[in-house]
Amino acid sequence: MTKNNQAELGKTLWAIADELRGAMNADDFRDYMLAFLFLRYLSDNYEKAAKKELRRDYPDPDAIGNGGRSPLSVWYEQNPKKDIKAFEEQMRRKAHYVIHPDHLWSSIAHKARTQDGDLLDTLQEGFKYIENKSFESTFSGLFSEINLASEKLGRTYEDRNAKLCTIITKIAEGLAEFSTDKDDTLGDAYEYLIGQFAAGSGKKAGEFYTPQQISTILSEIVTLDGQKPKTGKRERIAKVMDFACGSGSLLLNVRKHIKRGGIGKIYGQEKNITTYNLARMNMLLHGVKDSEFEIHHGDTLTNDWEMLRQTNPTKKPLFDAIVANPPFSYRWTPGETLGDDMRFKNYGLAPKSAADFAFLLHGFHYLKDDGVMAIILPHGVLFRGGGEAKIRQKLLEDGHIDTIIGLPANLFYSTGIPVCILVLKKCKKPDDVLFINASEHFDKGKRQNSLSKEHIKKIVDTYKDRPKICKRYARSVGMDEIAKNDFNLNITRYVSTAKSEEPIDLAATHKELVEAEKQIRESTAKHNEFLRELGLDPLPGSDR
Repeated sequence: MTKNNQAELGKTLWAIADELRGAMNADDFRDYMLAFLFLRYLSDNYEKAAKKELRRDYPDPDAIGNGGRSPLSVWYEQNPKKDIKAFEEQMRRKAHYVIHPDHLWSSIAHKARTQDGDLLDTLQEGFKYIENKSFESTFSGLFSEINLASEKLGRTYEDRNAKLCTIITKIAEGLAEFSTDKDDTLGDAYEYLIGQFAAGSGKKAGEFYTPQQISTILSEIVTLDGQKPKTGKRERIAKVMDFACGSGSLLLNVRKHIKRGGIGKIYGQEKNITTYNLARMNMLLHGVKDSEFEIHHGDTLTNDWEMLRQTNPTKKPLFDAIVANPPFSYRWTPGETLGDDMRFKNYGLAPKSAADFAFLLHGFHYLKDDGVMAIILPHGVLFRGGGEAKIRQKLLEDGHIDTIIGLPANLFYSTGIPVCILVLKKCKKPDDVLFINASEHFDKGKRQNSLSKEHIKKIVDTYKDRPKICKRYARSVGMDEIAKNDFNLNITRYVSTAKSEEPIDLAATHKELVEAEKQIRESTAKHNEFLRELGLDPLPGSDR
């Protein structure tokens, strides 16, 4: 499938969503739509794996007809329970999950087309089976937020069943127009839909989605060599983490920007249960095996992920790359015990009014010595006083803030404010801070601004080349100058985008004015001569 066709698939599915959701909230309909797309993906992969496993015993699809029966359902009918049990055990080992034939997408889609009155019940059974019996325990609750009994689908069972029949039939028809054999095809469509739903979610979009353009900047930066970005991309990243991963799009973008197989394992954490489930689905849809990623449902600030709470320094998990787009200026209530937390102990606690530095310090604590961290934050972290000023100064004096990138306003769905990217390293070589002021480099849109490939390339290339100065765009600033500014990192203090006015040559300007005045007098005198010849009075105020 070409990129154009992949884009068309996303647009086709979005048109279906836009048509069918009616008065339903976009966030609610998103969960149904994406869950069904995920079921289609799981079913396709499972049937391919089953065909490979059963080989000659796999029933011929052409001999079955189109009565809604799948080859796998025929095989189940023709074989005893002990053979089915052995087959499922083998599938759990090889495919890592099991789907009963009645719950496969082909069966569900057939029930929808025929307006089967049991569709809703079958779907509920299928989701429960996948959650509780199909996957490893780490995948339990995957569909927990998909409420098929919700009155948002209809008041009665019959209404809800009819609505689901319509939705699933339309999705099946839309998918039938395109080949989905290629890896990541459904994953890319899933990503496209997440982006479209984010566009309609307003402030809620920030909870689960980072715009791809900004995500690309972070991904490009953390996949470059940590100490010598000029040398290009790293060959391998053993571990990458996003501690506020949302739907997982940023982590997948990092994976895309390094060679396939170049990431050992992906780690993410997400507090919102619905978004946490989206992230897990998103990973699987993009071909990331369940053994290749770990997404934790929990609160980053309280650090309730057992894996990260190791008190033994030798067992503390460390990451080669950390990316994050945490909620901006999030209000939190740090308890007294957090003051002694190893994440914050050497820097102090972020104020209750804004947890921005708490998020930053959490990620930074788990960064490897040669690792790179890129985090999106509001500009306030660059200049606010109080506890934040102390944290900022300590990070600067210890040489951990490597680069600050100022982005244009109105790039996010969730806020119109301009934001910045902070790049941090534990062992950085330059003893200065690179400031990039990209605030005026964007394409203006009606509702939202955007960054072109050229804009993104300019930011990344500037980070790689680290120039001493790039007029009105970037500058490497020494610590002495930053200290003189009381460790205030407001970007415009160091890189102004204002155009300097042309110097005025006063002598030349005076000469031009004198010459102009002379020409006015001569022209007025000539004009008055013509007036006298005509018997008219000269111009008022002119010499006679």
